[in-house]
Amino acid sequence: MQNLTLLRCLAIALVALQSSAVDALEIQVLDNDKQPLANAAVWLEGEGVAHLAPENGFKMEQKDKSFVPHILMVPTGAQVSFPNLDSILHHVYSFSPAKPFELKLYRDDPKKVLFDKAGIVELGCNIHDWMLGYIVVVDSPLFAVTDSNGYVTLDLDLGQAGALQLHVWHERFENLEQVEQHQLSGLSNTSSITYQLKQTLIAPLQDFSDGFDDY
Repeated sequence: MQNLTLLRCLAIALVALQSSAVDALEIQVLDNDKQPLANAAVWLEGEGVAHLAPENGFKMEQKDKSFVPHILMVPTGAQVSFPNLDSILHHVYSFSPAKPFELKLYRDDPKKVLFDKAGIVELGCNIHDWMLGYIVVVDSPLFAVTDSNGYVTLDLDLGQAGALQLHVWHERFENLEQVEQHQLSGLSNTSSITYQLKQTLIAPLQDFSDGFDDY
C-alpha cells in the first residue's frame, strides 16, 4: 500500500512538473528577399510576459578596436559596464534619444551606465570613427539576437501566453528608431514561426579600420 501511494505521489508530481514546464518559441527572421537575417534584435511584449528585475553583469567591451558584442540587448533598468580591453584609450559616446552619454578617454576602468529607457542606443568612439555598436533596451525579459541562419529561441509558457507582440530591429534599417511590430496569436498550437521584414535594408557600412592600425 505504501509503495502504491508513493507511486501515485510521484505520478502527480510528474504531471505537475510537466504542466509547469517552460516551452520554447523558435522565431526565424527573413529579409525582403526571404533570406535568413543575422544580427536582428528580437523580443516579445504582451500578456504573460513578466517584467523581472534586470540582472547584473551586462558588458559592452572595447576589444581590438571594436565593440563586443556588436549588438547587446538588455532589459530596461539594466546597468552596462564598458571595460576597455585594448592597450589604447577609447572615448565612448552616444547621441541616441534613449540614452545620450559620454565616457571620456579611459583605459582598463570598467565604466558603468544605467539604461532606464527603452530604445535603440547607437554607440561610437571619438578616437576611432569606424567603431560602431548598438545597445537595444527593451521592456521585456524575452529577447535575443538572431544567429547566422536568422533564428532565435525564446523561453515562455506557450499555453499561458496571451496576446503577444513581436518586435524586430536591425542596424540596417534606414531609420534606426523604426522598430517593426507584429501581433502574434494561436501560439499554443505552434512552437515555430517565421517573420519577414516589411522594410528594405540599406547597404552594409564599409569597414575602414584596416587603414588606422597605428592608434
